[in-house]
Amino acid sequence: MDTNMTKKNITFERALETLEKIVSQIESGEVSLEESIEKYAEGAKLIQTCRAILDRAEKKIQLLAKSEDGSLAPAGELPEETDSPRALRHSNGSTGR
Repeated sequence: MDTNMTKKNITFERALETLEKIVSQIESGEVSLEESIEKYAEGAKLIQTCRAILDRAEKKIQLLAKSEDGSLAPAGELPEETDSPRALRHSNGSTGR
């Protein structure tokens, strides 16, 4: 996996784009079986990254509250995420929904 893909600062769009390329390569048969397995593992990590990014975005949205004039305003600070139960559920494949 590209070292840039393992960093937490990857954007959702970049992770999704890379994941789409991996799926396309595997589906087209342009990679060997061994490389397909490696790419599958890379894709699984990217899926975890995308889920974590979406979870953070969902939490930020939940923190928004309507102000008196009807516009959206921050209702609080989002705490730095470590190993929340929700993140752990997503990392093992369960969505809890």
